[in-house]
Amino acid sequence: MGINTENSRSFARRDRLLEIEKQVRTWWEESDAFVAESCEKPPEPGEKFFGNFPFPYMNGFLHLGHAFSLSKVEFAAAYHRLRGANVLFPFGFHCTGMPIKAAADKLAREIEQFGEPPIFPSAEEQEVSQQPEKEDASDVVQPAPDKFKGKKSKAAAKSGTQVYQWDIMCSFGLSQSEISRFKDPYYWLTFFPPLAVEDLKAFGLGVDWRRSFVTTDINPFFDSFVRWQMRKLKSTHKIVKDLRYTIYSPLDGQPCADHDRASGEGVQPQEYTLIKMEVVPPFPEKMRVLEGRKVFLAAATLRPETMFGQTNAWVLPEGKYGAFEINEKDVFILTQRAALNLAYQGFSRMQQKPSCLVELTGQDLIGLPLKSPLTSNEVIYALPMLTILTDKGTGIVTSVPSDAPDDYMALHDLKAKPALRAKYGVKDEWVLPFEIIPIIQIPGFGDKPAEKVCIDMKIKSQNDKEKLAEAKRQTYLKGFTEGIMLVAEFKDRKVQEVKPIIRSKLIEMGQAIMYSEPEKRVVSRSGDECVVALTDQWYLTYGEPEWKRLAEECLANMNLYADETRHGFEHTLSWLNQWACSRSFGLGTRIPWDEQYLVESLSDSTIYMAYYTVAHLLHDVDIYGKSSTVRLEEMTDEVWDFIFCGGPYPESSTIDSALLKKMKQEFEYWYPFDLRVSGKDLIQNHLTFCIYNHTAIMDKRHWPRGFRCNGHIMLNSEKMSKSTGNFRTLRQAIEEFSADATRFSLADAGDGVDDANFVFETANAAILRLTKEIAWMEEVLAAEASLRVGPPSTYADKVFANEINLALKLTEQHYQSCMFREALKTGFYDLQAARDEYRFSCGAGGMNRDLVWRFMDVQTRLITPICPHYAEYVWKELLKKEGLVVKAGWPISDSPDLTLKRANKYLQDSIDLMRKLLQKQMLGSKKANKQGAPVTQLIEDKRLNGLIFVNERYEGWKEECLRILQSKFNLETCSFAPDSEIMEALRSSNVGKAANFKDIQKLCMPFLRFKKDETLKLGVQALDLSLPFGEVEVLSENLDLIKRQLGLEHVEVLSASDPDAFAKAGSLVSLLRQNPPSPGSPTAIFLAN
Repeated sequence: MGINTENSRSFARRDRLLEIEKQVRTWWEESDAFVAESCEKPPEPGEKFFGNFPFPYMNGFLHLGHAFSLSKVEFAAAYHRLRGANVLFPFGFHCTGMPIKAAADKLAREIEQFGEPPIFPSAEEQEVSQQPEKEDASDVVQPAPDKFKGKKSKAAAKSGTQVYQWDIMCSFGLSQSEISRFKDPYYWLTFFPPLAVEDLKAFGLGVDWRRSFVTTDINPFFDSFVRWQMRKLKSTHKIVKDLRYTIYSPLDGQPCADHDRASGEGVQPQEYTLIKMEVVPPFPEKMRVLEGRKVFLAAATLRPETMFGQTNAWVLPEGKYGAFEINEKDVFILTQRAALNLAYQGFSRMQQKPSCLVELTGQDLIGLPLKSPLTSNEVIYALPMLTILTDKGTGIVTSVPSDAPDDYMALHDLKAKPALRAKYGVKDEWVLPFEIIPIIQIPGFGDKPAEKVCIDMKIKSQNDKEKLAEAKRQTYLKGFTEGIMLVAEFKDRKVQEVKPIIRSKLIEMGQAIMYSEPEKRVVSRSGDECVVALTDQWYLTYGEPEWKRLAEECLANMNLYADETRHGFEHTLSWLNQWACSRSFGLGTRIPWDEQYLVESLSDSTIYMAYYTVAHLLHDVDIYGKSSTVRLEEMTDEVWDFIFCGGPYPESSTIDSALLKKMKQEFEYWYPFDLRVSGKDLIQNHLTFCIYNHTAIMDKRHWPRGFRCNGHIMLNSEKMSKSTGNFRTLRQAIEEFSADATRFSLADAGDGVDDANFVFETANAAILRLTKEIAWMEEVLAAEASLRVGPPSTYADKVFANEINLALKLTEQHYQSCMFREALKTGFYDLQAARDEYRFSCGAGGMNRDLVWRFMDVQTRLITPICPHYAEYVWKELLKKEGLVVKAGWPISDSPDLTLKRANKYLQDSIDLMRKLLQKQMLGSKKANKQGAPVTQLIEDKRLNGLIFVNERYEGWKEECLRILQSKFNLETCSFAPDSEIMEALRSSNVGKAANFKDIQKLCMPFLRFKKDETLKLGVQALDLSLPFGEVEVLSENLDLIKRQLGLEHVEVLSASDPDAFAKAGSLVSLLRQNPPSPGSPTAIFLAN
């Protein structure tokens, strides 16, 4: 590869890394570096590592979001491989579900409608045409790595705002003749997975590719595995057929689970009680068409127990409503959206289709007389409310001003403002006679809680939304948990006790029905807004008490790496209930006992990690399972049970006995998996389903051991987005930065569950660092003869050797904890800083050859999990080591000497302190004095001497203060006793008994404060009377370094306890008295020679 120059900028360093990466991948392939084989003997703890990653969906190219999550398991697997474990890291490709099929069908419709190649209508033509088909970003496959553009394609720009699937395919760089092939959804399955493999290999992923596979029935063996899994669950009553509310896509004609959604992931059905408020005849002119029918305003409520307090109903004056046929007799007046939900719940004369008899506005409904259940008012009226949201509920709202602050204020406004009544044609008799009806007693709020809270909060009108929201927050929950009923047969009973009873009574009496709708707006990947449907289909019984108990037991024994992750799982287990596991649209595996349905995309991906253990034995290398020594019909349930569930040997099987036993050995050796890495958004579905399914199907010893969850990744502190252009596919990142620089920046991006940040400058800096390090090693090795030989002996040698040992210990801890940013810091950044400090500290004597070689060896191994291509090249080409670095073993080291570490920090801090003291003296000696030249000139002439005064132990009143603080410090809580207790101890001490205590006390107080603060910052060691090493010895051993650092000709270290030492300070002795030395803080003065 030649030198690449783009925009006059040299990319030689990056291109060097790309060349190295290509060369190294050849070495790995030739040696089967990442092929994993089981052993007959079961592994001892830590002997094997099985990590995996949720297989990515194959409707586009892999991007940096994928790379960030999978890098975590890649780094972990690489660390365990490096330390000598037998590592399995497999990788599969998910194609189950709707997105591919929806995109393929959309493309086919465009070709049918607009031709091939299509000629799309202009923007003007679109405006006058029918409403265009909805499109959502999640429905769009990602553009080709080398073709991605953040802006619209020319075709999209010319054809207006609508995005066509054809244009999206064009943005991939595909020819027009090839695009039409994507009308077949199965073509996507043959196109994208091989490209993903190419990208992941270029990334350096340490995967055993023999075990890869594609989901859906395109792979008959995986299809057989899923069918067995479903039969297994059904046989233990974990799958049942039931009539339940579920989020549903009318366009797709099937339930819409989380992975089927373009927006609204995690949204559940919200159940209401729909109150039937009968319109009293005669009907107004606009509703005459409804004569002879029973007509109801249908109001959705979450609080049926409050219906005793109704004074009116509310409608939105400008709202759009309709009168919809529910059956031959009943008509409900509500919004079109609510009517559509009801139609899918069996409440429409026409199945799954609302039948509107007349369109109405809210203004048409104002003044309608109503008979409403439970209220003591014989007739109430429909009145205007200006704050009703028609995208929630039915657009009709019951009014209970005793308990609902919104109702109280809206009724108050109408009563108090004649002009408001006149504006909407409201007659006085519809409003003024109706008074608040007390129905619930709430502690602290009385029997008219809405009135009280509105008065207390000084709420002025129904438009004071923020205050009304706070008023509801204060009263609603307390009303439910502590409220006592005041009416009917429920008097003196708790609200939470009678709520379900009242609801059931209303439904039994035909005065209400159950109604459900999505908690929030949900859009399917096909682009339509979802409803809640009452569907008769197959469900997994998540939430069933015994099954839930097993899931909680599994979770309790798992390593989740972060408390926030554990809380997320615990929350999900608390609410997760039956889950619809069948679909009628998309790609996948058929429900084996009901083949009109497919297994939905989150239900075929719960225990497939087990399939990795045998995939290579069923279809080696072939991800589609077309070539195999095993016939598909031989993979019976008995065979799958034998492999995965400890079932008896299948005597009737015609599969070779050795192969059967090998498959079982593979599973028993690798399972359970040790780590699964995923984005935290999968906690609420996929990962929790994984726990449930493992506990249902597998023995306890095979339950998952660990999940590590991360946040999303930002690019340069901004959300990653295709539409803004702030986006990179994995291939783009590799081409722009190289694989190792990309991996480096991913490791540096962050390790927590909060969103991480991939910074381009970090990747560019990594290119520079890695190539400069190669150049430095080449330079050192070329001049190896100039290095100092013999065993490490100097102080600098000992410190550097200790820094290497410390880096090894800390980096190992970080890798074990999956804290890769910290591993990068201690194993690369800090280690390089230690090398640079060592190089300077050695001075003319030079660096020790053995230590330099050890540094190069250790640094190369420590960076291997993160930058494996770089490390492999250094290992083989520069260090001339045998074998592969990815399996080189973790370096052996001595235990770090923390005292030596502290001594070196003392040395560096002391040099910094002396530099500041020298600068201070220089500032005081800028003008030449009569005795000689200014200090600055003296430094330049190398004629300045330094005297370093050291006091190695606190004595006198300082010693007494420290002993008191030691006795008053709690190691467990890292806190001191109260100041009053410390002062009492000081008064009782020898210092306190001294005649001049008041004078000494003035010195003690700031010293005590300083030492307390220092202890809380540095630890209890701050209270030591002396340092754990000899300060004079450390400074004396490093006189040459001090002279070079400060530019001095001569340096002498003196003990402050030596009575003759201070005399050497001459006229500058006053500086010593102003700034006397103390343990850990020497004082230096500088004299002309």
